[in-house]
Amino acid sequence: MYPHSPLAQQDRADLVNDRGLTLVGAKGTHARLALRVEGLSKCYGALNAVTGVSFEVRHGEIFGLLGLNGAGKTTLISMLAAERRPSSGDAVLLGLSIRKRRRTVRRMIGVAPQQIALYPMLTAAENLRFFGRIYGVKRAELESRVEELLDFTGLQDRRDDRVASFSGGMQRRLNLAIALVHRPRLILLDEPTAGVDPRSREEILKMVRRLRDDGNAILYTTHYLTEAEGLCDRLGILNQGRLVAVGSLEVLFANLESSEVIELRGLEGRFDLAPIRALGGVCRMVRGRGLVRLYVKRAADLLGPLQKIIMRDRSIRLKVAPLSLEDLFLHLTGSEIGE
Repeated sequence: MYPHSPLAQQDRADLVNDRGLTLVGAKGTHARLALRVEGLSKCYGALNAVTGVSFEVRHGEIFGLLGLNGAGKTTLISMLAAERRPSSGDAVLLGLSIRKRRRTVRRMIGVAPQQIALYPMLTAAENLRFFGRIYGVKRAELESRVEELLDFTGLQDRRDDRVASFSGGMQRRLNLAIALVHRPRLILLDEPTAGVDPRSREEILKMVRRLRDDGNAILYTTHYLTEAEGLCDRLGILNQGRLVAVGSLEVLFANLESSEVIELRGLEGRFDLAPIRALGGVCRMVRGRGLVRLYVKRAADLLGPLQKIIMRDRSIRLKVAPLSLEDLFLHLTGSEIGE
């Protein structure tokens, strides 16, 4: 498929033998490394948009990339997609450097951008054919690939309808199909469920899970923390252009001192927090918008003393929960995602 790409012999065999949605070969390849990012940086004059980012993505893995707006996600993805040149560092896809083999690597990557990239006056099938030709898919294979992807995305019945008549969720599904038309070796999904209804979101997530289970390497960005928590195998958290944490949820949580969070809602601005601060076992306290979060080692030890402190105001509501990805994100960045 990539005649000018110096792929290893096994990688060539994976491509030749691949005729389904398994884009990277047999399921036994799941543990293999697909992408290695090494100290990737991007500067715009005095602005360091991305600084020294390093991580890996394996076959059969969804690697989630999280960060606030302006954290550097878009810049990082554009470098990995070989659309922007790094200022320093490198990323290696199946042994090929994005700096040295930029054109080859670009054809090995499928990108579903946050801004839907479709031609509204073309039909679903026509969009897939057009982008398939752009990516150099051979004519003999293209028509079967179009039908395969329409079936995969559940758009077979709308194949000949113009995209302008599609719902937002249908356009998102077709946007994903476009990213797969040339059987990429790495799939970059940038906010693939943005702006869709809950049912469409679940349909898209099922497709992403199937791609992962078929052995594909997927880099996934989202603002929906609950989505990332339930979908991603490992996570990287960007803050001000730097990767501040990488690992599975279990690993990331294990690095925190606290294990539970106590939420106090309805606190007025004049409420004196000094008695709460004096309690032992509080690892961290965050206050804002009438809410106080107490990150603690063991919530049960604090419930009695807290009840005595807040019993004067019956409007205050207390909630105890295990740490979530939102709590982890807040701890690492000092901000809530979406702000």
